[in-house]
Amino acid sequence: MVIVEGVTKQYGNKAVVEDVSVKIEKGKITSFIGPNGAGKSTLLSMISRLITKDSGSISIDGKDISESKSYDLAKKIAILKQANHISIRLTVRELVSFGRFPYSQGRLTKEDKKYIDEAIEYMELGEMEDKYLDQLSGGQKQRAFIAMVIAQNTEYILLDEPLNNLDMKHSVQIMKVLRRLVNELGKTVVIVIHDINFASCYSDYIVALKDGKVVKEGPTCDIIHSPVLKEIYDMDIEIQCINDNKICVYF
Repeated sequence: MVIVEGVTKQYGNKAVVEDVSVKIEKGKITSFIGPNGAGKSTLLSMISRLITKDSGSISIDGKDISESKSYDLAKKIAILKQANHISIRLTVRELVSFGRFPYSQGRLTKEDKKYIDEAIEYMELGEMEDKYLDQLSGGQKQRAFIAMVIAQNTEYILLDEPLNNLDMKHSVQIMKVLRRLVNELGKTVVIVIHDINFASCYSDYIVALKDGKVVKEGPTCDIIHSPVLKEIYDMDIEIQCINDNKICVYF
């Protein structure tokens, strides 16, 4: 379990995340939702220790992340940020191999190659594994980065807007893969997501942030309600039930 207690992050005089406390249960998909500037990505980055918190505490499975060595943390938690800029020219397979670095230190073993192969297969990248990243579309590149995170084989997977640049087919593919990682492999997935309907259909738990604070959290069925969503997004959102899924109609 990830436990965040009283965490704050300020830039200048502005608190981007203010006194946030949240518990992330194991073996579930937890979605961070909310308007732009709500602090979702900042909170995700603090949980992974990509950026430092100003106050509060964050622990993973009972251990404060500030006390963990970087390599140990990288075997426990993987994160994929929105912006992925790599200056060197890599093939898809080389990129996915980076996911094994905390274990291999660059010297890939037979076991490392097994995880790499499985991640490439999971993301249906076999036909393009020898292509260079600059030869790929934005969506193909995004799938390659997600394959790298899967190859890292951590218990916790954090994804910041993983559906960026993806068409409908591949957005669904990504969410189904994440669901499989949770259901079949017992992973714990935390995502920052803007598409409320993907959050509704695939999440187990939703944390809604607004102006740097948690305004609502709970099981998905409790959050996908018109009055709750109005409080979060300041707009009227009609909800229809289709095939046991709550679909938000906000167009």
